[in-house]
Amino acid sequence: MEIVIITGLSGSGKSCVADVLEDAGYFCADNLPPQLIPKFVEICKDNTEIERIALVVDIRGGTMFLSLPERLRELREQGYSVRLLYTDAEAEIIKKRFNETRRRHPLTEAASGDLDKAIAAENEILAPLKQMADLYIDTGGIGVSRLKEHVFDLLKHDFSDTMMITCLSFGFKHNFSGQADLLFDVRFLPNPFYVEELKEKTGLDADVREYVMASDCTKALILKLTDLLGFMVPEYIREGKSRLTIAFGCTGGRHRSVALAEYFRGWLIEKGYNASALHRNI
Repeated sequence: MEIVIITGLSGSGKSCVADVLEDAGYFCADNLPPQLIPKFVEICKDNTEIERIALVVDIRGGTMFLSLPERLRELREQGYSVRLLYTDAEAEIIKKRFNETRRRHPLTEAASGDLDKAIAAENEILAPLKQMADLYIDTGGIGVSRLKEHVFDLLKHDFSDTMMITCLSFGFKHNFSGQADLLFDVRFLPNPFYVEELKEKTGLDADVREYVMASDCTKALILKLTDLLGFMVPEYIREGKSRLTIAFGCTGGRHRSVALAEYFRGWLIEKGYNASALHRNI
């Protein structure tokens, strides 16, 4: 099991990093006392669905937080793959973020309400963890998409493993009201509905798919769409998108749209993307 412990200064983006890892398939928990980490890991180990976990542990835990180095050593001695990821930012950036969000710094009371003193005190407390960190991110001036790219670079994950792509089929006559990032109207393609032996079948049946794909019009469309999606999907990933829905609509949502959705699901999988198909009207 892969374990990432996220710590760092308050306001330095730990929650944003956790969101990135959650989108990447990590099981995440926030503000977990270090004393509970070994037990939490033990519980996750017994669940075969959980392969990677990310835990946010920081100064909000009070004096309990100080035992984090000991817990890290304990996990490593037990043979777990554990990495400590430290998020950081300059004091002025941290101060600006707290002023913008109007949130209270965890050490505000100890610093008698002085935010500058609170940030300085936390820096001093976290200095040993900063030195022992396996991974380090300075989030100052980094946007969300760049942060995601940076986290994945550090953890050596492929972007294509993280974005979920859904190829959706639907029928316009059913008043489609769903959301789609890309929508293609394929009602101009030859319609199997008017072929007696295909009418009661769907695009999941091989003979229906063969009928749809045999058309020169369909072949031309596939050529153009593979070129378009081949360009757009990597750009969506680079931008930081975690989910993409590509919708194909025909009249009833049973033949042409299903055949196209299934085709592009297979094409995306061949390209190494995490793709699935959803058919609303069959």
